[in-house]
Amino acid sequence: MSPRSTVAVRTLPALPPWLAHALRTQRGPVPWSAVVRGALAAGPLLLTAVLAGHTSLGVVAAIAAMLAGINDRPGSRRTAVRRLGAPALAGAAGLLVGTYAGDHVGAVTLTLVLTALGLLAGGMSDIGPVASGGGTQLLVAAAIGAGMPLPDSGWARALAFLAGAGWLIVLRLALPTPGAPAGDFRFDGERAAVAAVYEAVASLLDAAGTEHATVRRAALTAALDQAQDALAGPRLRRYASSAAERRLHAQYAAALPLAEAATALAWAGEPLGGRAAEGPRRLAAAVRESAATGPLPAPARSAPALRALDDALLQAAHAFDQDGGSDLHTRRRGARDLLRTAFGAGGREYGLRVALCFGASAAIAQALHHSHWYGHHTHWYWLPATAVFLVKPDLGPLVSRVLCRVAGTVLGALLFAGFAAVLPHPQGLVALVAVCGTLIPVSTRHFAAQTAVVTVLVLSLVMVGGEPQASVGRIGETLLACALVLIVGHLPMPGERGGHVRARLASAAGAAHAYLAHVLDGSDDRAARWTLRRDAYRALSEARAAIALSAAELPALARHTEGTDEVAALLERLVDTTTAAAVHLDDTGRLDRRHGDRLTELLGELAAHRERVGLPAAVAGHAVTV
Repeated sequence: MSPRSTVAVRTLPALPPWLAHALRTQRGPVPWSAVVRGALAAGPLLLTAVLAGHTSLGVVAAIAAMLAGINDRPGSRRTAVRRLGAPALAGAAGLLVGTYAGDHVGAVTLTLVLTALGLLAGGMSDIGPVASGGGTQLLVAAAIGAGMPLPDSGWARALAFLAGAGWLIVLRLALPTPGAPAGDFRFDGERAAVAAVYEAVASLLDAAGTEHATVRRAALTAALDQAQDALAGPRLRRYASSAAERRLHAQYAAALPLAEAATALAWAGEPLGGRAAEGPRRLAAAVRESAATGPLPAPARSAPALRALDDALLQAAHAFDQDGGSDLHTRRRGARDLLRTAFGAGGREYGLRVALCFGASAAIAQALHHSHWYGHHTHWYWLPATAVFLVKPDLGPLVSRVLCRVAGTVLGALLFAGFAAVLPHPQGLVALVAVCGTLIPVSTRHFAAQTAVVTVLVLSLVMVGGEPQASVGRIGETLLACALVLIVGHLPMPGERGGHVRARLASAAGAAHAYLAHVLDGSDDRAARWTLRRDAYRALSEARAAIALSAAELPALARHTEGTDEVAALLERLVDTTTAAAVHLDDTGRLDRRHGDRLTELLGELAAHRERVGLPAAVAGHAVTV
């Protein structure tokens, strides 16, 4: 080929992780059920209050419904009660504290109270997603209570807040899900979650011997986590109280040995025929349709893992015909474990940053208010409330959150200014609140879109409540909050940076060690083994999520957790190898050389890497001495 015919191909440089995350959008079908609930929540609540002459309480109830709508994600109804109800209780408490502190103490004392709340809510947020949602609503509601003066008492506001969130919970429990699987609609979320586990098992069997096996195993872990959470949520009685629920418990438990066998087969790295995955797919269809399994194709029994798969299919077929419940193989964390997490390295680091951001933003907002930068009205809640959302790491990396918040606030404020100029008051604004409530479930796919919708909704609410149009001021406050959070996010803190990631990784290492020790002890207690295996994989999933989030930060922050992804990968291979060894031990009663050599190799690599990333020596020592 001549030089003239050569075509120069230029490859575009890859975007840095912090920018790529800001542009990434979640995909998936439209959550029509949540859209319907959003349409029936904030708008109708506000309209009812306006017609009844209690507009200010309607504003509070609609804000609560909006915050609950942000947390209204797919899943079981039982899980939704905890996911929506616990943050609502925290929000009502924050509203009560903020209202009374704002009414009875001075600016300095109020700032100290809000700073203390930030420290508490930040540490609490490290416990898990529900606790994080509770911490967010605690602080946002406290800012609203202190910075949005309304004629109602603190108790009236708190009750209105609970009523708004409670109304959405009622809708979540009462409305059937369109297109839900067959059977009692009260358990459609649980049924879909259990069916997804069997589908994930089948997908992992299909991927055995290919480069997709690792990804499919991670997808199986996620499906098991979701099903476990869906079935283990709060209930009025301690045990499953209906035949349908007991059957779902048994079907979930029957999937655990299947998942174990599938993981062992994927670890072996040998391709399987399509017949191996056919049985789990038929079980998934039986769960979705609430029907009998019918005959299941048996895989070949030529290897220990294949024999385990065949035995697990037979046990599952038997379990599907029974109504008896079964253990979910989950370990509930006690109060001591929760406090240890909240006051551990990750909780302390996050709590200090939240306290600094929330306290400083409240102080600045009050100073601007008293200097009449806000004009002559008395609302100063926007700056601290914005800082709360910006400082939350579960909404994405720091710079990504800031970019999305600025873009969403500017767009939302400009849209609201246009709507406010042409819509009749208050009818048009109430209709705008209803439309925004409908859009919230869709907007949660991207933080900028969610921010834009929430900005329009909140500005509509407070304008109905009597606040003048202040779109330009809200943009300025948002930019100020972004600058504050960026500064605090990069400040050095007591202790080692990356405490949240290291705490999650230490927890995963401890869970992997406990699982390995149980298997090597030769115990016949398979229920305990499955519980330990679930603990190990769940802890690894949480560590992986924290590591991925940290890696997408700016280099100045991401460097503090360099190397942790390698440790997580080693721990995953260790748990996979332990699972394969457990299946082999069940079949032969002894550990073969391949499994033993691989475990020894992984433990040696893990000890070296963990010393490099600075995890606690006790964890490293436990893993190495097994």
